[in-house]
Amino acid sequence: MKKLTWGLVAAVVVALPVVLLGRAAATRGQEHVSGPAVARATRRDIGSVVKATGVIKPMSGAEVKVGSRASGVVERLFVRIGDAVKRGQILAELDTRELRARHGQAAAALESARASSSYAKADLQRKRELAAARLIAPSDLDLAERAYAVAEQQGKEAEANLEYARTQLGYGRICAPIAGIVASVSTEEGETVAASFAAPTFVTLLDLARLEVWAYVDETDIGRIQIGQKAHFTVDTYPDQDFEGRVTAIYPQAELRDNVVNYVTVVRFDPPRDRTLRPEMTTAVKVALESHEHVLAVPRRAVRRDGSRAFVLSPHGDEMVRVWVTTGSRDESHWEIVSGLREGDPVLVGDVATATAGGAKE
Repeated sequence: MKKLTWGLVAAVVVALPVVLLGRAAATRGQEHVSGPAVARATRRDIGSVVKATGVIKPMSGAEVKVGSRASGVVERLFVRIGDAVKRGQILAELDTRELRARHGQAAAALESARASSSYAKADLQRKRELAAARLIAPSDLDLAERAYAVAEQQGKEAEANLEYARTQLGYGRICAPIAGIVASVSTEEGETVAASFAAPTFVTLLDLARLEVWAYVDETDIGRIQIGQKAHFTVDTYPDQDFEGRVTAIYPQAELRDNVVNYVTVVRFDPPRDRTLRPEMTTAVKVALESHEHVLAVPRRAVRRDGSRAFVLSPHGDEMVRVWVTTGSRDESHWEIVSGLREGDPVLVGDVATATAGGAKE
């Protein structure tokens, strides 16, 4: 009895994998054999597009490198990377003790020049009175007039020097020329900057509200791109978000990318409210060439060819009827049907080899 029991258990253990394998094979066979899908002719917008890859770039003037026109030690730095700033906001201050001293010298020189001018004016008035009474020689009057003219010019020169010193003192405060985000900081507190040949960069400001897309369009498609065409693009950060823009420029200079000639097509767009786009983000761009609105259309895999003629297969009961159609424009997923179908007519989509085994009626 025990031998019989153990023999039965062994038979079950051997048979079980065979049954499971048979079910798996049957399941795979059922998954492989699938009938065609049925779709209906519907109204939709169809248009052809040009695809291109691109990157987001700042507009002209949207990225500004802010520097100092005066030399000195950075005394205070008020911003860090990522800070939002307003136009006119103070970004940094230099040690302005030397500049204030020069400003004081210029102010004192102006007061001295004004005093000299006042004395020369009074002296000229006296000399004119004496010359009218013939008490001095005409050359003395000439000297007084010359002294007054020189004093006047020295006073103007002192005013200009004071204005220059005041301007240099103002350079000790670095302010934001635009509103934006601090993209980078190139100087720290305590560093000495020299502005003898070029203005050293303190911070770089970026206005994220003024961005554009540079789409690299292949040379085979650039002839179909025109200014004013609508464009849509996506970025990897927001793959489900579609952004809309318009072509505003086509750069004449070609760019060689991966041994392919491309032309930069600029797409301007309004900044999204609920998304933040940043420079150098990669974009997938589609430029709309032509559009047909509210036309009758079927999926592209529903349209079949018999020579130069197009037809669709329409199920009617247990039979399929070949319906000859006239197609129009198409996009990535649909064909426009100019004639042959009405809205709502069913059509077969995809591989119909099993469905057409018995043939189709016209």
